[in-house]
Amino acid sequence: MSPSDKLEQESLVKIKSLRAEINRHNDLYYQKSSPEIPDFEFDKLLERLINLETENPGLIVPDSPTQRIGGKALSLKPFIHRIPLMSLDNSYSLNDLKAFTERCERLADGRKLEYVAELKIDGLSVALHYENGLLTAGATRGDGFRGDEVTPNAKTIKSIPLKLNADSPPKVAEVRGEVFLPRSTFQKINAELEMLGEKTFANPRNCASGTLRMLDSAVVASRRLDMFPYDVLSGNQKMFTTQWENLEWLEANGFHVNPHRALCESFDELCKFIEEMEPKRDALDYEIDGVVVKVNSTALQQEFGATSKAPRWAIAYKYQARQTTTKLLEINVQVGRTGALTPVAYLEPVLLAGTTVARASLHNEDEIKRLGIKLGDTVLIEKSGEIIPQILQVIESKRDGSEQEYAFPTKCPVCNFDALRPEDEAVRRCANPDCPAKIKARILYFASRRSMDIEGLGYVLVDTLVDNAMISDVADIYALKLEDISNLERKAEKSATKLIEQIQASKTRGLQRMLYGLDIRHVGERYAKILSNHYRSIDKLAQASVEELDAIHEIGLAVAMSVFEWFRNPRHIDLIDRLKAAGVKTDVDGENTANFDERFAGKTFVLTGKLENFTRDEAAKLIEERGGRVSSSVSKKTDFVVAGSDAGSKLTKAESLGVMILSEGEFESMIR
Repeated sequence: MSPSDKLEQESLVKIKSLRAEINRHNDLYYQKSSPEIPDFEFDKLLERLINLETENPGLIVPDSPTQRIGGKALSLKPFIHRIPLMSLDNSYSLNDLKAFTERCERLADGRKLEYVAELKIDGLSVALHYENGLLTAGATRGDGFRGDEVTPNAKTIKSIPLKLNADSPPKVAEVRGEVFLPRSTFQKINAELEMLGEKTFANPRNCASGTLRMLDSAVVASRRLDMFPYDVLSGNQKMFTTQWENLEWLEANGFHVNPHRALCESFDELCKFIEEMEPKRDALDYEIDGVVVKVNSTALQQEFGATSKAPRWAIAYKYQARQTTTKLLEINVQVGRTGALTPVAYLEPVLLAGTTVARASLHNEDEIKRLGIKLGDTVLIEKSGEIIPQILQVIESKRDGSEQEYAFPTKCPVCNFDALRPEDEAVRRCANPDCPAKIKARILYFASRRSMDIEGLGYVLVDTLVDNAMISDVADIYALKLEDISNLERKAEKSATKLIEQIQASKTRGLQRMLYGLDIRHVGERYAKILSNHYRSIDKLAQASVEELDAIHEIGLAVAMSVFEWFRNPRHIDLIDRLKAAGVKTDVDGENTANFDERFAGKTFVLTGKLENFTRDEAAKLIEERGGRVSSSVSKKTDFVVAGSDAGSKLTKAESLGVMILSEGEFESMIR
């Protein structure tokens, strides 16, 4: 062995020893909460390792503790989640939770049912991707379908292992968790910002969210974010047969799993855990706003499925909202895209449940009358579900005579047009179809992520474009030219070019997203999808009668009337013609067109039991791509029931009703 080889070998031994020691201390600090050395000594160990790796760059490996801090990024890249990160349904009373457990018992149909209770951390959800045990990508939840890639920042969080502990790690694994900022760290950060005369953060969650999206990972590292994991998947499936095993695996592989959790066999045991944790919440070093309850069996989770927004096998029990009093300073009326006038209360800022509250919704003019509210009143407010501030009542004993009566406007505060209120509605609406506020709100809605996804077309730019008469509806977006944007004040040519590219790209989004973005009353994502799959093009939908629309499963008379009337308006027909002339795709996207199958079109499928070769979501997607729809319950209107192993009461009901039953093999043949 040459002297240089011998020196390198000695360095490798030292480096491996230091890495092992640093990882052990990280585990003691973050996983076991029992550090053996002070931070100063730990930093010295890390400094020695950095020096050795700098001298021997060929010995650096991706999972070295030194690789947690990278450089600066130019921007955050979008990240598409393979499996959406769904939100949870909320319950605000034990009666709601009881209804959830009873529904689960009915769906389980006599099979053993357990629940896992976990604390609901007030942070932001992330997805971490591992390949052969190494962390390769990290992303924020975003809208559930698309988030921001934050891999360098995720690596700075020391409770996130760069390498899994398993001797034989899965080829691919996705770990989901909640990133948060400890209260003690949050207080230090705000104290430092205050000393520097800079703006402080309102609460730990805002600080964590802003920090994780920063472009300089060195700053992210200095803020000492933390994470509690709550799930792990391999490919498109859960890794284990129970949620409890998922948590045990995460703990064994170096993650900081929250110790406050319980395996419960009944509603009473869930109540006991919830009641035990509520008085402890303020003593924790992190914010919680409730308890998440999940069905323990992953097979039952798969069978119970999900709605378009949330799983049916999990629910968030929210602790009682916090309340306080403050003064009402003024009421400002905002105008939405439908012309609805919504009063917003401007309050004397007050700290409530970790957030500085300065505004609250008053819903409509009837609510103002019900409260008997006056300008200058002292009011009792709460955070409903810990999120939306609400005014509960006026504290009349605090009145001193200086308060002023408030009269709800009968004119639009933006365009001064009449604001009319139909007899059967609680909302007053601006009657001017060309109201600038309505135009701006509609354009923003059309450009939003879930609609045409035109990145860069935000509030400030839309205000400028509408105020300068450059656009007056969504079709005008496609007439914008590069010079139109770049000539605007403070709009660089690079960002203008990017916006024009985004506008061009949005032309291919397809019928479903365009329908959602057109803001037809009652037509949200679900109905846009149903109508898109049924009619396949905007022209066929425009010709549909009320009777035809009402006959579509799930499309009721109110939706049918709304859609029919929308397409009878000459302004809307002109809008569609201009969108088509601009090259906007007004039929289903290419993928759905390629997979469309007449045997599936308009048919209703129910999935039951365990499928061997598909997840529930995969099977549902295959059906919907071909023009079918998936229902959660069997009825006379059901066309097919796809029955896997351990099928329960749904199969029995299908047999009693004479519904066509397909085995998984028959379903696969039909798909092919």
